[in-house]
Amino acid sequence: MFEININTAYALALSFILVVVAGPWLIPQLHKLKFGQSIREEGPQSHQAKSGTPTMGGMMIILGLVLSTLVFADHTVEILLALFVILGHFALGFLDDYIKVVRKHNLGLKAKQKLLGQIIMAALVAAFGGLPTDLWVPFVGNLDLGYGFYALLFFVMVGATNAVNLTDGLDGLASGTVAVAAFFYMLVCFAMGKGDLAILCAATIGACLGFLKFNYHPAKIFMGDTGSLALGGVMAALGILTHTEILLAVIGFIFVCEAMSVIIQVISFKTTGKRVFLMSPIHHHFELKGWREVRVVWTFWAVGAIAGATGLALYIFGM
Repeated sequence: MFEININTAYALALSFILVVVAGPWLIPQLHKLKFGQSIREEGPQSHQAKSGTPTMGGMMIILGLVLSTLVFADHTVEILLALFVILGHFALGFLDDYIKVVRKHNLGLKAKQKLLGQIIMAALVAAFGGLPTDLWVPFVGNLDLGYGFYALLFFVMVGATNAVNLTDGLDGLASGTVAVAAFFYMLVCFAMGKGDLAILCAATIGACLGFLKFNYHPAKIFMGDTGSLALGGVMAALGILTHTEILLAVIGFIFVCEAMSVIIQVISFKTTGKRVFLMSPIHHHFELKGWREVRVVWTFWAVGAIAGATGLALYIFGM
């Protein structure tokens, strides 16, 4: 059932090495350019000490992820579409970070501008991707959604990228949870016989693990929207190209929780004037409950692993 390709190991190793080698060069350069992270005043006060830490480290992640994928994966339509989604969100995140750290506009791109960029990318994938319009449903099989598939494509692309972006709030949290999710999606791709997408997953794992060398607490660099939107693009591309958007919500359970905590908080405050969480996204809630940052990160990694294993089992037994 699992058609394992040795190139996945090579892709993971090359991606990891590229990021680890790039870090000692890039971090001092970002320091010289004063590309430091601005910490929002409304965030946890303990995070104010992180102000000035170099950001835009997502450039390292993309370097490892894209190059190793191009080297070891066949340049199929699926891979090219995935790279388009990833690089498109990388460009969007880079522009957002550039406005924040260079132009000194702390909010970066407006929400409408980000959404417009995502709409354009989704429209291009829908128009030129030539994708089947089916959705895999556990224990049921493939259902043809017709034009409804394109609405789902947009929802998944916007939802996944923004959910990963929201997860990037603690040292090592986003990079670690994406590595875990990519690992289990790699196994799903093996089971589906999609070796090239498995290589993309492996390259993502290697890049995230390499980045953790510099991003684990206390972080020497942050990925910024440059990295978090791009990694969200990886998750969105995997869900869309394997037609397992339902499975994406299971494997990416942590990302769903992060996004839902923000939605619930906003709705509750606007309708009742009360907050459900001490702070959202939900990782900040646990910080304000007194959890150490490292404890929150490790707990979320563990929950992500359980969710990933659940998703893999759901695919295997739900075939």
